[in-house]
Amino acid sequence: MTDDPEKNEPEGRTLTSEDLHNPTDCHDDGINVPYGRIPPKTLRRMIEEFVTRDGADWAEAGGSLDVKVNDVMRQLREKKVKVVFDLTSQTANIVVCR
Repeated sequence: MTDDPEKNEPEGRTLTSEDLHNPTDCHDDGINVPYGRIPPKTLRRMIEEFVTRDGADWAEAGGSLDVKVNDVMRQLREKKVKVVFDLTSQTANIVVCR
């Protein structure tokens, strides 16, 4: 297994709009989206956007973009962070698991 999300496409089906309206996945902060249901290229772009945001603390961590993306992928696999879809803003974000 590699840390490249494009080479580690988890088994499962692609996320659909019906998944976003499943009440069992709803939380106060949005709907949990299993990262394995996000197409690998989309997930990578989402993580790249996350680690390069203005105000992110990643700049002090050093390392290349690939290192940062791989670190977030590791945290997703270890369930330290998760992808959450906000119905109000219609955006997805990566947040720390509580």
